[in-house]
Amino acid sequence: MIASASCFSQVLSLVDRHAFWQAVNAWKAEKGAKGFSSWAHFVAMLFCQMGSADSLREICGGLATALGKVIHLGLKAAPKRATLAYANEHRPWQLYETVFHSVLARCQGVAAARGRKFRFKNPLRSLDASVIDLCLKTFDWARFRRTKGAIKLHLLLDHQGCLPCWALVTEGRKHDIHGARSLNFVSGTIVAMDRGYNDYRLFASWTAAGVFFVTRMKDNALYEVVERRTVQGTRIRRDEVIYLAGTDALDKCPHLLRRIVVWDEEHEREIVLLTNLLKFAASTIASIYKERWQIELFFKALKQNLKVKTFVGTSENAVKTQIWTALIAMLLLKFLQLKSSWKWSLSNLAAMLRFNLLTYRDLWAWLNDPFGVPIQTPAAEQLAFPI
Repeated sequence: MIASASCFSQVLSLVDRHAFWQAVNAWKAEKGAKGFSSWAHFVAMLFCQMGSADSLREICGGLATALGKVIHLGLKAAPKRATLAYANEHRPWQLYETVFHSVLARCQGVAAARGRKFRFKNPLRSLDASVIDLCLKTFDWARFRRTKGAIKLHLLLDHQGCLPCWALVTEGRKHDIHGARSLNFVSGTIVAMDRGYNDYRLFASWTAAGVFFVTRMKDNALYEVVERRTVQGTRIRRDEVIYLAGTDALDKCPHLLRRIVVWDEEHEREIVLLTNLLKFAASTIASIYKERWQIELFFKALKQNLKVKTFVGTSENAVKTQIWTALIAMLLLKFLQLKSSWKWSLSNLAAMLRFNLLTYRDLWAWLNDPFGVPIQTPAAEQLAFPI
């Protein structure tokens, strides 16, 4: 870690530059760049996320006021608004999706050592999607309803460190299930999801592949009870082994499933769960579904702390570029949170880092003691006097 540069420069050092330029070459992102490099574009858009900039003017102005500090960021000078706007519209957003997976691999190593531990060994994933509203007059390509525009962010959350491990950006009216069908999981993985993902063919294919799921059962689902199991405590109301009935349901999913009725004390209602986990305790399955709430908290944190609701460009490419850089910023924040010995909340870390983004501090020392590490003064540069 570079201790004699700004905090932003030290955060950028967490991104593998060699892997970054490999991605640039793979997507031919430098074609027609005309002096504005892909790295400079990435730095500017990451500054938008971590500095909470609302417009191109704020991004370019914020970097311009950094004076000599931009050299530590790998920039020769702050970009012009027209240059940044052109890059957002034309530089392939897939570049930043590739960079996201490169940063994710580094974060997963830290999460494996310091992430949350569960009472079962199976990998746990949560799957969900969130709609991001857009103005249809401005974003005319993102038609959602007659008078509304929107895009949808599909996300898979790894509960080992609560890291986003897969994402997909689609038009707002795209059904959630289309993203789920493209996913492949390692045998033994448990996927927690809401009932919007009820698809009997998908359940059958996952069960055949040794992938487990926990979801809510639809109210109108037809089924036949094969076995009623003894329940313990007041939280679990019923525990039944079933097979699906109704038109074509059994043909689509011929496997035995499990129906568990759980009492939700907070909302005073029954929640009916459907799963192919036949050996786990009913209370454990209820706890797995409760863990799904972490992805709701992730979406909330993403929208509150990073720029995914207001956009600095109006083209589809610009919007996707901004969303993928937001996900990269979230990974970097998670990395800092996992490595720090201070008990940061994600929102507090994002805010405090934003206030200190261009200050000179030892980032790791500051993360572990945010109120005790002073600002560093860069060494003065020796001036040459004419003889």
